[in-house]
Amino acid sequence: MPEIPAGRLCESGRMIDDTDDIDDAEDNGDGRRADGTAGFLTVLRARRLLAIVRGRDPEASFRTVMALVESGVPLVEVSLSGADALGVLRRARGELGPDAWLGAGTVVTEADARRAADAGANLIVTPGLGPGVATAIGLGLPVLAGVLTPTEVIAAAGAGATALKVFPASAAGGPDYLKALRGPFPDLPFVPVGGVDADAAQAYLDLGAVAVGVGSPLVGDAADGGDLDALRRRAERFVEVCG
Repeated sequence: MPEIPAGRLCESGRMIDDTDDIDDAEDNGDGRRADGTAGFLTVLRARRLLAIVRGRDPEASFRTVMALVESGVPLVEVSLSGADALGVLRRARGELGPDAWLGAGTVVTEADARRAADAGANLIVTPGLGPGVATAIGLGLPVLAGVLTPTEVIAAAGAGATALKVFPASAAGGPDYLKALRGPFPDLPFVPVGGVDADAAQAYLDLGAVAVGVGSPLVGDAADGGDLDALRRRAERFVEVCG
């Protein structure tokens, strides 16, 4: 695999510099950024935290998204496997406006990617290398593509993924696995996801992860109607660790 300089990844045949101004992206008219790839990398490297919301209660999921943003979490993903996830995305986008980083997760198919974009997602997160990756890239959206093995890393980078979601990170060996994976790929932006508590988040970041993705250790049961004050306290802790 050709060496990719730090902070740059190939997307749709061109090179992108993650130091580009985040405001270069334009609103495409439906409340999301038309091309926020460089801006996404800038925020990801600077803030180092992505929250993952997956709930059985759409109203609680929406309130969870809003509480996370209000608590300073810079990037929030709404998993399409949650109840009425597209409705949650639309409502949150309407409240937060075009500048908020609001992603759709568990994107697998082309239809998933298109529906997520139509709902206002300006970031696509996938569990693996399904057809949704190419579709999202074609739509000009940044893609955090799920990978686990070196072969998948090479495939995702070659496909133009903006950053690489190492999933399931904890089950694969945790920080030790990330350390081993970064050996042949020292310049690629890895984001461990799966079983990432505050201590693990610090360990991953110390080993060179560009950011971490955090679900239940941060969100808890908030997206199912749980305590939002407890969520805010956890969010403050993760923002402190990752900031």
